[in-house]
Amino acid sequence: MLKVEGLVKTVPGGRSLFGGLDLSLAPGEFVAVTGESGAGKSTLLNLIAGLDTPDAGKVMIGGVDIASLDDDGRTALRRDRVGFVFQAFHVLPHLDLAHNVALPLALQGREARESLNAADAMLEAVGLGGRGGAYPRELSGGELQRVAVARALVHRPGLILADEPTGNLDPETAARTLTLFVDRVLDAGTAVLLVTHSAVAAAAADRTLVLSQRGLIAHG
Repeated sequence: MLKVEGLVKTVPGGRSLFGGLDLSLAPGEFVAVTGESGAGKSTLLNLIAGLDTPDAGKVMIGGVDIASLDDDGRTALRRDRVGFVFQAFHVLPHLDLAHNVALPLALQGREARESLNAADAMLEAVGLGGRGGAYPRELSGGELQRVAVARALVHRPGLILADEPTGNLDPETAARTLTLFVDRVLDAGTAVLLVTHSAVAAAAADRTLVLSQRGLIAHG
């Protein structure tokens, strides 16, 4: 589902985050990436999603080289094949929770009632059942994180990129969220790449990789 070859990225000042990084994820594989703060974990996710541009290397999602796509093509690829849980949530303040979660389905042209029913089911799954009519301003940071997770999962993407998805959650809700990711891997053959500082979150994955300037190194 995901293949990264020879990825190189430097930041202003000339510091290299990583050079020649390789990574492969098969459908139905759950991989966690850990590493020190500043190692480039979030940048790696942005490069894979086509939200940032590498200095060199290739990213392929479902056999498609994202560098071969224009902006519209990358947007369509993310819309149809990728679910992204941002560390900063990026929940739209002017939409209620149900419409926030249903947004990926709406962008795919799905019927409104079908989309909202699916959104309500996902909100229930993350512990926010019956809250679809609430607005982001009424929620805590942990609740906003759960909305972001529900939105990333609702359209059943082939690849989920998750940036610290349990970072703002209490242990019980974090465990429920990790179970959702595992269930998607098992039920839908989704590939999951999760960036985390949490040893508990990493333990839910099939394998854990540590990001360093030398690339991704198998943990343990």
